[in-house]
Amino acid sequence: MTSDLSAATDRPASAARYPDALRRRLARELAAARARTQALTDAVGEAELMRQHSPLMSPLHWDVAHIANMEDFWLVRRATPGQDASPGVREDIDHLYDAFTNPRSGRPELPLLDPAEARAYGASVRERALAILEEAGADGRALLDDGFVFGMIAQHEQQHVETMLATHQLRKGPRALDADPPPASSRARELVGSEVFHPGGTFTMGTDATGPDVYALDNERPAHRVEVAPFHLDAAPVTNAEYARFVADDGYARRELWSEAGWEHITSEGWSAPMAWEKVDGVWHRTSFGVREPITDVADQPVVHVCFHEALAYATWAGKRLPTEVEWEYAARFDPAAGGEGGATTRRFPWGDDDPTPERANLDGRHLQPAPVGAYPAGASPLGVHQLIGDVWEWCDSGFEGYPGFTPFPYKEYSEVFFGGDFRMLRGSSFGVGTVNARTTFRNWDLPIRRQIFSGFRCARSAEHA
Repeated sequence: MTSDLSAATDRPASAARYPDALRRRLARELAAARARTQALTDAVGEAELMRQHSPLMSPLHWDVAHIANMEDFWLVRRATPGQDASPGVREDIDHLYDAFTNPRSGRPELPLLDPAEARAYGASVRERALAILEEAGADGRALLDDGFVFGMIAQHEQQHVETMLATHQLRKGPRALDADPPPASSRARELVGSEVFHPGGTFTMGTDATGPDVYALDNERPAHRVEVAPFHLDAAPVTNAEYARFVADDGYARRELWSEAGWEHITSEGWSAPMAWEKVDGVWHRTSFGVREPITDVADQPVVHVCFHEALAYATWAGKRLPTEVEWEYAARFDPAAGGEGGATTRRFPWGDDDPTPERANLDGRHLQPAPVGAYPAGASPLGVHQLIGDVWEWCDSGFEGYPGFTPFPYKEYSEVFFGGDFRMLRGSSFGVGTVNARTTFRNWDLPIRRQIFSGFRCARSAEHA
């Protein structure tokens, strides 16, 4: 959130109301995000909402009010038909819920709204937002074109839902969340350790945010041509069983497997396994949302809660490397039937152009854990790469930079201020991501030491032949 509105507040022209189908779609996305927020906050009492469960995370009631404040700032105040700006619901608390100026570790010290106040604020803002949606339309401002601001707000809330889900994973105490188990897989043994050759070529990376992907965020734009050398990519993410072999082979004690920064970090932190793994009676167990189970019971699931340094060390141990961000997107969008050198990226998703469904990808927190590899054959790419969308974010060996021709929109603090740092890219979405955010062009980033996020990886290998 920022007061720099230069990209979003040109003088509006007279607006024509959005088509009914678009208004219904936007209302559904807003409702879906709010339902998840309510489920995660209703699951625990007021004291748990106000407690900071980790200095890496906000108290849950901060997220609730921040979600509302973002919607208040960008939608209520700036999407009213025919007006550049309108009064907000609570302009007096903007400074408390500015994520850029208030680091997570210090947020509990702020004079925050209590949980009841935060919920009431969110309800008031949503009531205003839905009333605006009924009358809103394109009015010459990019913020309103095709309902972008409503899609942006739905995506923002879903991003914070995933953050709140990570907070639930870090909290101590009895289990508070429940979900149906993920589907089983009959192909895990076939896929584990296998890799798929990709011929390389020139492809269009990113998007111009038109058609179904009109709500793509600024760092996904613009579409641009990229050359890709031939490479091999693992058919599935690295599983718990595979990673357990790395751990058993003294992977965390072998200096030669780690980068200098990675070795310094794991030794200073005393890590010997992924986050949430612990040995019980000599057997590795995983704790997931308060449930502890042997790793052998979830052997075929993608490993989760590993940082970039851990992923890179495993890849070195396996004689491979991590894919680049370009390679990852090429594999996720490759269409061998499109013709041309190395095919063309006409596909929106690995399976085609249709939106994700529960049969294609593990999203929306419906299972609260990754599914076994091969559990979503309908979501595989034409070449046979599985689970590129959903289950776990996948680390890529690329930094975070803007694409050629990048323009910040609607505010610099979403992407541009993070360019050029120590961040590493994550692609593909996790089981906690909302479907509205799940795109092959969506770019996530984090520091290479972070592993409280739902992060995993798959390996790649360069190929000499085309």
